[in-house]
Amino acid sequence: PPPFTGVWMGDSKLCAIGVHCGNYITSHGLALNCCTDLTWFDHIVPCGLEGKGVTSLSHELGRHITVDHVLEPFLDSFQEVFDCTLVFSEDPG
Repeated sequence: PPPFTGVWMGDSKLCAIGVHCGNYITSHGLALNCCTDLTWFDHIVPCGLEGKGVTSLSHELGRHITVDHVLEPFLDSFQEVFDCTLVFSEDPG
């Protein structure tokens, strides 16, 4: 819900999106909760937002959803939305 960033299911965050700029370096990323153990969030105030929760695809869909399940469709959608072509390196280093 505005003005909060990320992807939300009601009052629960499904995906966090972040950008950090500092020392002439910009970094960005996202965290999509697929099959995350949500009990860890009972010990913190996620994203500093009182009264908001965290959810996962597995929780919302009622079945086990792994990163492998969503990776290809996510990357396909990313390319479509941002009108780009992702290039993968054989060497992760």
